[in-house]
Amino acid sequence: MVKNNILTKREKEIFDLLVLNNSTKDIALKLNISEKTVRNHISNTIQKLGSTSRSQAVVELIKLGILKI
Repeated sequence: MVKNNILTKREKEIFDLLVLNNSTKDIALKLNISEKTVRNHISNTIQKLGSTSRSQAVVELIKLGILKI
C-alpha cells in the first residue's frame, strides 16, 4: 500500500490545483515556478504511482485519500 506521504509538499500542491481544473500554465503562475517544473512534478508523481496519465494519477490519489474533490 502506498503511504499518504508519497508526495512531496510541492507535488501535493500541484495535484490539488490540477483537480480544481487549473492548467499547467495556471499552476506555474500561481506557484511562481516554470511550466516545465510543473510538468516534472506531475511526471514524478505519475511514476511514483505507476500510473500512465495525469487523470489516472488523480484517480489513484483520490482513492488513497491524498486528494479530496
